[in-house]
Amino acid sequence: MKKQILELLESDSRLNADKISLMLGLGVDEVRAQIANMEKEKVILKYTTLVNWEKAGEDMVSAMIDVKVTPQRDVGFDEVAQKIYRFPEVRSVFLMSGGYDLSVLIEGKTLKDVALFVAEKLATIEHVQSTMTHFVLKKYKQAGVVFEDGEEDRRQVVSA
Repeated sequence: MKKQILELLESDSRLNADKISLMLGLGVDEVRAQIANMEKEKVILKYTTLVNWEKAGEDMVSAMIDVKVTPQRDVGFDEVAQKIYRFPEVRSVFLMSGGYDLSVLIEGKTLKDVALFVAEKLATIEHVQSTMTHFVLKKYKQAGVVFEDGEEDRRQVVSA
């Protein structure tokens, strides 16, 4: 039941306990109690809205930044990650396997904003060895949502 409630809320955070109880055939009070408990336990962290800023007429530049870090004794990468995620430009920070240690998703109004963030804030953090910035050119899908659906399939049908 807990997993089903989470899946429904993850797909549409506007669903209330009444609708969820109908969808799952559960009592409203039981659903409310489950949701309240999951919020208290920090299983549910936040209810969000995914916005297509381009369609809203707002310019936004996104970049994925790979960061190489010197891990710290007893805290590993956590201390540097905490310093990074406290910046308001930062949307996500992930510990990664591979050539870089952290992957940071940031948003700014312009390319210059992103460049200044990397040069003046990110690169100056102690124990950051290097960065590699990848600018997002177009968003096709985010958080499971397709941004431009319904475009006609232009591929030609091939038959044998």
